[in-house]
Amino acid sequence: MKSTVLCLSLILTIAIFAQSSFVRTTVDIGNLGLSVTNVGTIGKPDVRSNPNGPPSMQYPNGSKTEHLFEGGLWIGAKVLGGTRVSTAAVDDPSGYALGKRGYEFTAPVGSTIVERSSLTNSSFYSANAISHQDKVCSYTDKNVIVPGTTVPIDQHQFPLGADVEQRTYAYNFSYADYFVIVDYHITNGSTEAWDSVYLGFWSDLVVRNIRATTESGTAFFNKGGGGFLPEHNLVYAFHANPTSSDYLQAQTYGAIKYLGTVFRNQFYTPTLNNCKVHCNFWAFNGTGSGTGPNDDIQRYARMRTGHDFISNPDAYKSAGNNVQLITVGPLVQVLPGEKINFTIAFLCARKLQSGINSDTPFARTELVGNAVQVQQAYNGEDTNGNGVLDPGEDIDKDGIIDRFILPEPPAIPKTKIILESNKATIYWDRAALRSIDPISKTRDFEGFRLYGTNPGDDKSGNLISNLKILSQWDSIGNNVGFNNGFKQIELSNPVIFQGDTTQYWFKYELGGLLNGWQYMFVVTAFDKGVDSLNIKSLESSIVANAISVFPGTTPDNPVSDEIGVYPNPFRINAAWDGEGDREKKIYFYNLPRRAEIRIYTLAGDIVATLSHNADTYNGGDIQWFKDYATNKKVQFSGGEHAWDVLSQNKQNISTGLYLYSVKNLDNGDIKVGKFAIIK
Repeated sequence: MKSTVLCLSLILTIAIFAQSSFVRTTVDIGNLGLSVTNVGTIGKPDVRSNPNGPPSMQYPNGSKTEHLFEGGLWIGAKVLGGTRVSTAAVDDPSGYALGKRGYEFTAPVGSTIVERSSLTNSSFYSANAISHQDKVCSYTDKNVIVPGTTVPIDQHQFPLGADVEQRTYAYNFSYADYFVIVDYHITNGSTEAWDSVYLGFWSDLVVRNIRATTESGTAFFNKGGGGFLPEHNLVYAFHANPTSSDYLQAQTYGAIKYLGTVFRNQFYTPTLNNCKVHCNFWAFNGTGSGTGPNDDIQRYARMRTGHDFISNPDAYKSAGNNVQLITVGPLVQVLPGEKINFTIAFLCARKLQSGINSDTPFARTELVGNAVQVQQAYNGEDTNGNGVLDPGEDIDKDGIIDRFILPEPPAIPKTKIILESNKATIYWDRAALRSIDPISKTRDFEGFRLYGTNPGDDKSGNLISNLKILSQWDSIGNNVGFNNGFKQIELSNPVIFQGDTTQYWFKYELGGLLNGWQYMFVVTAFDKGVDSLNIKSLESSIVANAISVFPGTTPDNPVSDEIGVYPNPFRINAAWDGEGDREKKIYFYNLPRRAEIRIYTLAGDIVATLSHNADTYNGGDIQWFKDYATNKKVQFSGGEHAWDVLSQNKQNISTGLYLYSVKNLDNGDIKVGKFAIIK
């Protein structure tokens, strides 16, 4: 049975992590949050038991809808007449641990994961970066003992001698924020030739919303359906049990797609160089006819063949606890020192139908479209995917196929939001107007869009998906957009805020907002597109520029303003409350910049004490914001502080009348009041 409860062996290995080198990080520049490690595993096995931690393969990022338990690279070959397969992950109920069977790649002591970015305004900017967020690490299967420890790797006496540099590439573009590319550079670091080489990725794709379900163990993992699309070299999974509590919150696909292999300057696809892509499914830790491979010979046999999904595409659509293996090969021979470039992508998409037997071609429309887009991103200059530069494809005239090239939308508008009671004023800069597309070489800015959400949209667990266009402004005198110009928003002189050197040239006010409710606002820039190059109009990242805000009173209100509580009376299960006892909130408002808030019973017993600082307050002291304010950028008005209606020891409190005092820590003034709780 699969379980996220740490087994004894895993607990023991924690003590020696510091001696070895296990590093985990998250790729999160786009709308797909993906966990990667420096030992070849992808995903976060404890994500079910630790839902407030980093994501495993979460899409939309922040929604708590996960798509992967764990996965890892497989390399299989014949060496000196024998069969060897090195694996980064296998069927295991608690996932990676030092020395565990099947987790055969290790990193050197002191190694890490290096981050790079092609974004010039990023603190990780590097001229060597490929994408907006590169994560680069190296590991090997050569070690039979975990480096820095005395822990042997179980049943790993005969390694291939593979050295791997793993690179992940991700983008914040709105049209490319749903995928992460993993580019493996695999070197035969042994003294023997590898014959009949197969490369693959084992995965346990699982689509569940970890906030909306209470299930664990087998009950959590046995709701998955899946399939394989041979024409797109893509294996996918979806939630296949409409009776589950999280079904409506998990209407997405999680998928892994083979993009290509380059070896000896030859490109390997199912139509080139006698290369074949295979896909296998089997029951997780299954028995009998459904069992998975348990040794190198069995694993290599699975890598060489696959299920017949063409004649039986529905074989694994019903709910079950299955794992997947997608492989490519064979490469006839890889000599010592030779390098293989093997590339896959993790991608997600909305599922356009729900209910029993809902995995239809229509339901997969977005998944297929996303698969085509990520393949185009990988192909780069090789637009037709034939592995050679045809006339007109060599954009930079260097005679080399440059991959991972995407047309670029205008620069992301730098945005600043000023909050007041019932109001948000949005400012942004004009860097987008000067953007030049790297492919068309033209300055093709067209306009701006403002997106927003409604109060209560956060209850769905995914604000990004609830964004709607509030307004659009675009250039006059062409056939693109509304031709309404920028007079409504453009300032005659820029605004500059204290401590911020940015010049803000555009301004838009939104009134009538509800204090204490969460809104998300996004300003994007879009271009005209280039018809002659078949480039559609592109829009800057929605995810990267999304700001969640909570309108309310500011700390600069007059001293005479009364401090209060809302809603008052507070009725349990207020409109904005979450489902659990720890997901409630009421607000104290008109607070000074620094304050101590104390809540008492009528008898004078202290129920809770809150410390408020307008400059640092982020709602992190209560569970509601951890569950529903999951955006990376969250902004408060500064004059309000939420309380979860729990005692200092996080216990429920009873119905009744309560008193409070608010002490201004800057001048010592104290104000008092009362509020009621009704259950």
